Amino acid sequence: MSTGEGTRAVRAGLPEAQKYEPTLPGPVFAAHYHLPGEPTGPYTYGRDSNPTWTLLEQAIGELEAPGEAGVETVVFASGMAAVSAVLLSQVGAGDVVVLPDDGYQALPLVREQLEEYGVEVRTAPTGGDAQLDVLDGAKLLWIETPSNPGLDVCDVRRLADAAHAGGALVAVDNTLATPLGQRPLALGADFAVASGTKGLTGHGDLLLGYVVCRNAASAARVRQWRKVVGAIPGPMEAWLAHRSLATLQLRSDRQCANALALARALAGRAEVTGLRYPGLPEDPSHKIASEQMRRFGSVVSFELPDRDHAERFLAEARLVDDATSFGSVRSSAERRGRWGGDAVAEGFIRFSAGVEDTVDLVADVLRALDAAAG
Repeated sequence: MSTGEGTRAVRAGLPEAQKYEPTLPGPVFAAHYHLPGEPTGPYTYGRDSNPTWTLLEQAIGELEAPGEAGVETVVFASGMAAVSAVLLSQVGAGDVVVLPDDGYQALPLVREQLEEYGVEVRTAPTGGDAQLDVLDGAKLLWIETPSNPGLDVCDVRRLADAAHAGGALVAVDNTLATPLGQRPLALGADFAVASGTKGLTGHGDLLLGYVVCRNAASAARVRQWRKVVGAIPGPMEAWLAHRSLATLQLRSDRQCANALALARALAGRAEVTGLRYPGLPEDPSHKIASEQMRRFGSVVSFELPDRDHAERFLAEARLVDDATSFGSVRSSAERRGRWGGDAVAEGFIRFSAGVEDTVDLVADVLRALDAAAG
């Protein structure tokens, strides 16, 4: 039966109905299971498998790759655990990996680790499909689109086709878009990777990561890496994540509407420069984003004149938490330069739109900007 995105989100990963049983079984807390005889069943030891993970993995796979046969999902304790699992399970000494040079700020740490293992790492910007220029001989191409925090977008299908022609695997960080905004596997990627901490679960109260693999062979290597390093999610976190999926479409629609309304309001402010949001028709990434994304995400980025101006703005906002991360139901923003590691100006703001009433959120931001300028 064909279903819409909202219906799929509500029903994803639910087991067959059983009389007197809950629609979503509670978390299974178990380090070991009854295991007489040979260990041939699906659940043997708590580091290897868990029924709560199984349901969540099925649910995420249904959202990231609906109707695609052979796809397997592996969940992790965090987004970085998922990122590391793909990169470190698929390449080895002497291989070449291509990373974006404007991606998530922890990628340079991953680069250092890869290079210590003898992997050659090349980088190029996300915008303009610049990674094409450094693909020759690569074993794996890592794409982050939209990029965090600059919100550049690249042509996933074009890059994936070029990478596959050269024998490389392709992984796409889908954290910012979520599976309701973009489906990397449908665009040609071999792996869709994300921090479920962000928009997927959307409440800012758990850490989670996942990898969706195109086939069982790739998934086996990723799953083996999880077993070796023990980067497993807790059953409570996995259950909370699954429960949160039911509202994914509702949250995403409001967040994207708020982000667009906010971007339009910011476009009229003289003190705001460098405004980026792929959903704006005038944004440099809008054309390609419109061709491969169904929603443009909850994040808007822009610059204020300097560090002090940005700090005053954040202090004046009442409906916006001064916090890192993004994708929560509560709006948040931060002066990204405070962390270091991102090539951004001191007044650069990464803003994550929540699900507040649009008119209230926009009014609060404009009032805070007025106060910051005074």
